Amino acid sequence: MASLSRAAPIVTPAETARLADRLAAVARGEAFLLQGGDCAEAFAENTEAHQRANLAVLTDMAAVLARRTALPVVAVARMAGQYAKPRSRPFDALGLPVYRGDLVNSIEPTPAARTPDPSRMLRARAEAAGAMAVVRAFRPGATPDARARPGGVSELYVSHEALVLDYERSSLRADTSGPEPRLASGLGHFLWIGERTRDLDGAHIAFAELLANPIGLKIGPRTTPEQAVDYVRRLDPHGEPGRLTLISRMGHTRVRAVLPAIVEKVTASGHQVIWSCDPMHGNTYTAANGYKTREVRHIADEISGFFAVHRRLGTHPGGLHVELTGDDVTECVGGARGITEADLPARYRTACDPRLNAEQSMELATAVADLAAAGPTDRERTES
Repeated sequence: MASLSRAAPIVTPAETARLADRLAAVARGEAFLLQGGDCAEAFAENTEAHQRANLAVLTDMAAVLARRTALPVVAVARMAGQYAKPRSRPFDALGLPVYRGDLVNSIEPTPAARTPDPSRMLRARAEAAGAMAVVRAFRPGATPDARARPGGVSELYVSHEALVLDYERSSLRADTSGPEPRLASGLGHFLWIGERTRDLDGAHIAFAELLANPIGLKIGPRTTPEQAVDYVRRLDPHGEPGRLTLISRMGHTRVRAVLPAIVEKVTASGHQVIWSCDPMHGNTYTAANGYKTREVRHIADEISGFFAVHRRLGTHPGGLHVELTGDDVTECVGGARGITEADLPARYRTACDPRLNAEQSMELATAVADLAAAGPTDRERTES
């Protein structure tokens, strides 16, 4: 912890302030937020080629969205800090402590490797700094799609889940630029709190409450409208547009039923949050061959439901949050190439959850762009 506290920050206050300004525009309905990258970064995969491939697909998706919708797109990578993952079980099928991300332990299936090792936080910090250097050097305008779209991606930002609080609190610095003194994180521009750690009385919400950075909160199908308002009042006490992003992860069978009451209640509170859709986590299942996967058609259906809800209510469906990679993996089922469950073992490389590959990601971006550009359907206008 002492060593971490002496390390130079990975992101700068000026960068974070620029992101906050752009997210305010998203909250006002004037821009769109695209957030994506690896489920969990892994030390072994932290090559410049892998990082650049992920950034390329993210910015190409942003290009499609911006060109089709004529809205600026704020691109935020799940990168330079996404080294820890919450898990649903404490032990794996072998009876070993579960792998919790490279920041905590190793994926190797041995008792020694699965023992939490604090020194991994130092390695994660160094790897994150290296990844941020790649982000700063990346030039998204190098692709034809990015050059063709209005107002191209001029700056990329980084984000991760604030999960291991010992790691997160190591870089906090005083920030007095806002309506009240807060603490700014130097580990990422945007931090979010996950579905498993969003207890209103828990340490993670208390930590997020202190931050000057833009913050996100994952909300699943068990979230009540009253809880959502409690989160908003706690995490956005001064009503700052775009300070808080509510990232719904409902599942394609539930989003149309659960999300409307939440959106209505939060909107009535007067807070201008960003509404973003995570269509990945609510649609995960285990295939017959034992591989954890997701179907592209279910992912697309949740996004379609998310847009339909907001169109009916007259609110801005302002963001998309996806797990993806620029690598040619076979982790999600479906897409133009028709990847099946039998194809999953061919190139299944994720350390945790399945990611969309580059082709599937671009297909999804096109579908989202069409939804965003089309506006409400006649049925949605009638229902509203």
